Amino acid sequence: MLNKKSTYTIVCFLAFLLCGSFVFSQNNKQKQLETRRQELRREIQKINELRAENKSKEKSQISLIEDFNYKISVLSNLIKVTNQQANLITRKINSNQKKIGTLRDELKQLKQDYAAMIVKSYKSKNKQSRIMFLLSSNDFKQAYKRLQYIKQYSDHQKQQGETIKAKTLELQNINRSLQGQKEDKKRLIADNKVIQKTLETERKEHEALMKSIKKNLSLYASQIRRKQKEADRIDNEIDRIIKAAIAKSNRKAGKVTSSKSFVLTAEEKVLASKFIANKGKLPWPVERGVVRLGYGTQRHPIDKSLTIKSHGVRIATQKGAKVRAVFNGEVSEILKMKNVNPIVMIRHGDYLTIYKNLSSVNVKKGDKVLTKQVIGKVFTNPSNGETILSFTISKGTKTENPASWIYKM
Repeated sequence: MLNKKSTYTIVCFLAFLLCGSFVFSQNNKQKQLETRRQELRREIQKINELRAENKSKEKSQISLIEDFNYKISVLSNLIKVTNQQANLITRKINSNQKKIGTLRDELKQLKQDYAAMIVKSYKSKNKQSRIMFLLSSNDFKQAYKRLQYIKQYSDHQKQQGETIKAKTLELQNINRSLQGQKEDKKRLIADNKVIQKTLETERKEHEALMKSIKKNLSLYASQIRRKQKEADRIDNEIDRIIKAAIAKSNRKAGKVTSSKSFVLTAEEKVLASKFIANKGKLPWPVERGVVRLGYGTQRHPIDKSLTIKSHGVRIATQKGAKVRAVFNGEVSEILKMKNVNPIVMIRHGDYLTIYKNLSSVNVKKGDKVLTKQVIGKVFTNPSNGETILSFTISKGTKTENPASWIYKM
């Protein structure tokens, strides 16, 4: 059976652990939010830089809408993350204010107890009274206990003084921390006001552009369908080439039956396992860029009745941008189609990375390439100044979301 003192000690210890865990969790969350906020700010900076670079060119209405949609999305996320940070700081401020109140009460009580102890000590401090206290003992054992009591009382006085000093220091530190948190919150709120204004401006421009587009929506819908038809033609040809490559590779390995995936050699299995191990950590296929179109089937930003089938991502980058292999592999195909810019396919075991819309190619079929090796340059459209790389990842014939593979995409 635990006595009351032991139970109280255990409860206090558990409360300390829980409090420490909560504080650590809050600090960790704050760091994550700040990291994410800085990432979004850098993303906006990249969008602005690319816009400024192409300012002199006359972009298509569809491209402008895509630009607006992407920037509005990033700005909205930035506001959301900043609000989360401000709310977390508010909770910290409230928690610290409660701590300050509790500490002040504790300090007040400690000082009262200490003052009473000093008065009591002063009244009995002359040596004669202490000697008399010891000499009036009935036996040696009682005298020894009384001596221990005097020592313990003296130690307790010192301990009480140290506790007051420590509590005072803790109170000062929390007050300083509180002041810093209030400044951080003030700064975040000011930042958010600026972002909100930018977002409002972007939305107004977006709305104005959409109004002008809706006057001739059928024309834009026709353009969208043509673009999707062309994208489907390219994707179907890539799919055919991949299937042919799988069939050829598998026949070579002695497997005649049709398959949607490669039969791997021991060396290829090692390469594939390394590629998988780097999921989420692969470098971007261009050094600087922003995702203009994400992966998957999605409603078109201009005509909601139309859908975009995106088997990869479209990355806007700067003029003359170099295209880089995202991992070690072998160039399995360099595809050249009528009215289509060159496409490079790199094999990584049973995975493929596909780089579309190149202006020049630095590699040839069968070449071994290394991570971040330059394989070509992105094509820049002379009419609108846009430099867009289309990038796809597939396992055999099945495409996967590049955002799951590329670092912080």
